[in-house]
Amino acid sequence: MSKHERWNTLLELLAATGRLEVEEAAATLGVSPATIRRDLDELAEQRLLLRTRGGAVPQGVSYELPLRYKSSRHASEKQRIAAAVAELVHEGEVVGLNGGTTTTEVARSLALRFAGGGGPESPASPRSPALTVVTNALNIAGELAVRPQIKIVVSGGVARPQTYELVGPLAAGVLNEVVLDVVVLGVDGIDPELGIMAHHEDEAGISRLLAERASRVVVVTDSSKLGRRAFARICGLDRVDVLVTDAAIPAETVRRLTDAGVEVLPV
Repeated sequence: MSKHERWNTLLELLAATGRLEVEEAAATLGVSPATIRRDLDELAEQRLLLRTRGGAVPQGVSYELPLRYKSSRHASEKQRIAAAVAELVHEGEVVGLNGGTTTTEVARSLALRFAGGGGPESPASPRSPALTVVTNALNIAGELAVRPQIKIVVSGGVARPQTYELVGPLAAGVLNEVVLDVVVLGVDGIDPELGIMAHHEDEAGISRLLAERASRVVVVTDSSKLGRRAFARICGLDRVDVLVTDAAIPAETVRRLTDAGVEVLPV
């Protein structure tokens, strides 16, 4: 197991249990306690956790894995979800994307789907974009900025290092001036009664605004987040048109979401 894989596993264990003990972690990962101590010390230097005597605890009260350590979780499901979402988008549309691992995969699938797109080029005007993407996620903007067939619009705002998302009044100011054909939202929780949710109120506020500016709202998530609640509500299910998730979604959950008016697409 590589160092990156160990770090990823340690952070996932910490997110799940709220505390790590060196001896237990060493037994779980099949490495020496000395290796775990070094790993925890290095993760503490990056402010990803707090070292304690004999282990570690989360950094801060509310703990969330940084995006770069969540990218390998449910990776195959997210890629299938992203490919299905790309098929729902039509050439020439304006697409909103919030931040997250699944929406990052959606951005990559869109880039592949429209790789040869774009309207005809005339001597008087440059080639029109195959797609316009509006996002508050710095990593998505960075990936799509080099794609000549995609026009990328980035909100302003203050960056959250965990998710690379721009939030706050500056982000809202830009998004209030655009109109979207479709928005694709990654979420931290979906509840049949409360709707879709995020861990942080500032991210929820930007996602809510993206939903308000869009004609169609597509929610993307793996089935592990269905039935889960998070701190901040984005919007109710009455605002959601389509949920794209993996095939592990329970039949009862599909029924409840369908009854709420949401089209469910398991892939």
